[in-house]
Amino acid sequence: MKLSIRVDYASRRRAPGRAAIVRWAEAALEGLRRSAVSIGVRIVNEAESAGFNRHYRGRRGPTNVLAFAFENPPGGRSDTLGDLVICAPVVNREARAQGKAAAAHWAHMVVHGIMHLRGYDHKTRREAALMERKEAAILRRLGYADPY
Repeated sequence: MKLSIRVDYASRRRAPGRAAIVRWAEAALEGLRRSAVSIGVRIVNEAESAGFNRHYRGRRGPTNVLAFAFENPPGGRSDTLGDLVICAPVVNREARAQGKAAAAHWAHMVVHGIMHLRGYDHKTRREAALMERKEAAILRRLGYADPY
């Protein structure tokens, strides 16, 4: 599969480089039956994350990752899977609080977001268990411990 990934840095506050993000994205897309995939990743600060979170989820404050899946119009075709918005300060703070290496937590956030773009969710216990199993397996292949 050919991956086209755009990474925009609105915040470079201890954010991983593009190569790491591409590596994590490729791992999360393994097994997807498409010839090409396009994804956007925007690394943001807390103010921008809070704005997106409020506008799209009706929740206050910043969050670690938001996933916006692309929906083709009827009859349309596109390689676009969607976009991720990742808040650098939140991800780094969570990694410290959870005693994880920053790279491991960043990898988890990229994988978690892409799993949402692929249609996985965690609204029910059953959905969450499936999503968590898949994420843990991907992260293990990348050399990281189970994040759960």
